[in-house]
Amino acid sequence: MRKLWITAAATVAVGLSACGYNTIQRNDEQVKASWSEVINQYQRRADLVPNLVNTVKGYAAQEQAVLLGVTEARAKVGTIQATPELVNDPEAFKKFQAAQGELSQALKSLIAVTENYPQLKSDANFRDLQAQLEGTENRIAVARNRYIAAVEEYNVTVRSFPANLTAKFYHYPEKANFTVANEEEIAKPPTVDFAPAPAKPTEASGPAK
Repeated sequence: MRKLWITAAATVAVGLSACGYNTIQRNDEQVKASWSEVINQYQRRADLVPNLVNTVKGYAAQEQAVLLGVTEARAKVGTIQATPELVNDPEAFKKFQAAQGELSQALKSLIAVTENYPQLKSDANFRDLQAQLEGTENRIAVARNRYIAAVEEYNVTVRSFPANLTAKFYHYPEKANFTVANEEEIAKPPTVDFAPAPAKPTEASGPAK
């Protein structure tokens, strides 16, 4: 009887391997891991926004439109629950991607505005936040690329025969992926310009109260 069970188990294992089930499982886990890293890096960026906005506001409070744009974009990102299941919902994934894209553009606008405020650029806290933002944007780009590659491999598997039959039977649909016309431009981090600090500002030219 024991030999019979061993033989049956071996037969099932071979059958699952032949039909692509094991490959689907492996690819699915890779997608989950890659997606988790994407979310971690986007969250790291979102966590930087409040301090960055407050620091810029201290020197450039008159840039209300830009500051409000970043704040609203960050709030919009926070309304989307980036669960593992989101990658199986193309519409939800599209909204997530759009929200993150809006925050990316808002942050680029904020960094561009700071070029007009030398004293802000020389502020140690701002320089540190700017460096953290650049590093986070780089990690986002890497995480996105890994996710794109993982999803492409998974989707090819679930579309290919005979794995497509297995995927349909076990309910493994194709997963949503980033669809940006120019991925390199979107993922490009804001420019960090560590120019020499100007002369120490007088009390009158310090942060706005």
